[in-house]
Amino acid sequence: MPSKELTAALAAARAAADVIGAHYRKNPTVRTKADDSPVTEADVRAEEVIRATLDRHFPGYGFYGEETGPHSIEAENLWLVDPIDGTKSFVRECPFFSTQIALLRAGELVLGVSSAPVYGELAWAEQGAGAWLNEYPVRVSDVADLAGAVVSTGNLKTLARSPRWQRLGGLIGRVSRIRGYGDFVHYHLLARGSLDVVIESDVNILDIAALTVIVREAGGTFTDLEGAAVDLGTRSVLASNGVLHERVLEALTR
Repeated sequence: MPSKELTAALAAARAAADVIGAHYRKNPTVRTKADDSPVTEADVRAEEVIRATLDRHFPGYGFYGEETGPHSIEAENLWLVDPIDGTKSFVRECPFFSTQIALLRAGELVLGVSSAPVYGELAWAEQGAGAWLNEYPVRVSDVADLAGAVVSTGNLKTLARSPRWQRLGGLIGRVSRIRGYGDFVHYHLLARGSLDVVIESDVNILDIAALTVIVREAGGTFTDLEGAAVDLGTRSVLASNGVLHERVLEALTR
């Protein structure tokens, strides 16, 4: 049985999906935030309904939202929310955007919901209870050699400007296939065993918190590109089926 927290997070994601669906393909007004990222009324309204839903069930929990920032961030239980991760895709009427809701408890990510209503996928996981995609349990692949691995990349601007870019090129030459699914898509594919490694260099915690739990509960490994555990300051990703993690990390760092 899902916990009350997971039930509330799923309800919040579904409520956000209704808001997002009402604005999708409606030529939304876009403004630019201080960090040069876009925001629409759908982002703002979706975050409002998510927060209202979560606060109704857990009024004492903290909340850190993409649009409204941190509130009671020192709370033992902290919701991490990106109402539309992939606003640029949303604006351009591309279905590769999602709602991300995670729960951080005493510094540990324990719950994640990744909702992509237009794409048709809803993934969730809770610590110790496995990972689920569209109500079916999912598991990472058992691919154990780089020659058979499928690697997907996302945002790579910082990596492209670093010496590690050449190492990535060397890794690409050793694997079976390289793809660039990006956003939530390649993490869902990783969790269900359809690819084996995800690499990104430009993310924030709200992009990946829920996906971290989902990949881990599916049996995978999720760190940054230095091999460090995910925390509020994480800015890069190496996610894998676990078996390949150290080999990919070594290829990128040594």
